[in-house]
Amino acid sequence: VGDIDLLGVGERDLVLREWNATDGPAPVGTLDSLFVDQVVRTPDAVALVGGSGSLTYRQFDDRVNAVARHLIGLGVGVESRVVLAMRRSVEQVVAMYAVIRAGGAYVPVDPDQPAERIGYVVETADPMLVLVDADLGEVSFGRTAVVVADVDLSDGRPVTAADRRGALDPENTAYVLFTSGSTGRPKGVAVSHGAAVNQLVSMQAEYGLDERDSVLQKTPATFDASVWEFFWPLQAGARLVLASADGHRDPQYLAAVLVEQSVTTVQFVPSMLPMILAALPESGAPSLRRMFAGGEALSAGVAAEFSRVTGAAVHNLYGPTEAAMQVTRREATAADAVVVPIGGPVEGTKVFVLDSRLRPVPVGVPGELYLAGVQLARGYQSRPDLTAERFVANPFAGGERMYRTGDLARWTAAGELEFVGRSDFQVKLHGLRIELGEVEAALAADPSVGQAAAAVVDTAVGRHLVGYVTAAPEAVVDVAAVTAT
Repeated sequence: VGDIDLLGVGERDLVLREWNATDGPAPVGTLDSLFVDQVVRTPDAVALVGGSGSLTYRQFDDRVNAVARHLIGLGVGVESRVVLAMRRSVEQVVAMYAVIRAGGAYVPVDPDQPAERIGYVVETADPMLVLVDADLGEVSFGRTAVVVADVDLSDGRPVTAADRRGALDPENTAYVLFTSGSTGRPKGVAVSHGAAVNQLVSMQAEYGLDERDSVLQKTPATFDASVWEFFWPLQAGARLVLASADGHRDPQYLAAVLVEQSVTTVQFVPSMLPMILAALPESGAPSLRRMFAGGEALSAGVAAEFSRVTGAAVHNLYGPTEAAMQVTRREATAADAVVVPIGGPVEGTKVFVLDSRLRPVPVGVPGELYLAGVQLARGYQSRPDLTAERFVANPFAGGERMYRTGDLARWTAAGELEFVGRSDFQVKLHGLRIELGEVEAALAADPSVGQAAAAVVDTAVGRHLVGYVTAAPEAVVDVAAVTAT
């Protein structure tokens, strides 16, 4: 029975080719080269707004050059990994761009996270050095530590290809981001310049930022949604407005920044939208033109209300860290009923809804979502076994790979994807990927809990979280109360 082909006449060509007609020449360049091109075009325009002042494109570029030269002098080059243990600030953005310019790949960590997690990330990433904030001082996490604020900025001469320790090209790693792991350990996703550039170029082609735009950078650097916030605006002549270090947690603060800084472009996880709307003044946010949502299912009603109050277009984005930010997109419309679809693939990307035997399922039938194309990550840092498990051979294109997302989706008759759920125990809380196996592993390591009890608690907490994510995403979960019951 399993061998019977359930696809209707012409349906295979529809789901594999017609709705995946995204082929075209891949964009040329790196995250650094696209920014340098913009510096040449608008050197005196405001690039960065943060803290108590602002920097023009030329001023920001000079700082990046100075820090990059310092890093090159310390040995950073192509495929070097550099940990950024820094909070959101102008110095953090300078450091990020400087690592890229030196030819290396940045690995962001949250300095406020538990020391054990930071230590594991640093050990797995095996960086050449660690860039830190001034208040961390000599904290090195076992590697050479550099306080970015102490670097001499007097030598802002352009860093050329001749200055680097090897040629930088689109195949080189641009960043490594660590996500929750089902085995109890975070996993580092290594993404190339080419993958990131494809995403940013496709966003620019679709939405067209320019010198009139101001983009709010509020997503922590440890999450992949932050990448387009950091790089896209400064490749298009726009202003990058930095939220305060912990500003992403405060709806009142964010609403005020949207108005005060005339922000035109922002992104939020869907569960935060009602809180932002409640915090906006009666005049709304008149400058806002576009809002990007991702990380969770987007309610059609919430999207419509946000658009009504702010006048901004609402765009639903989908994509795991393993595929360079977002691979599908869809603008919310008045015709959306319950949930806004995640749309269709972006340029250079293909999406497949497959059964357990890697065969396409019919339109309207749920299946597991697989991704292919230029935006796929290189793999998991220092985890070839996990890379081989999740990045598998693409049966529809010889010699290519596809990524198994673990997400369930289905095609609509209009050729759009609807998100259905998960095929495993991963849950999302405010857009954060949470592997319940990681919770279980932490509990199992505690002698007072024990392996058997950990599994029971894991299931109870997991069900409770899923219930809250669905019914009251803004609620605070009392884990102690859940485990007690």
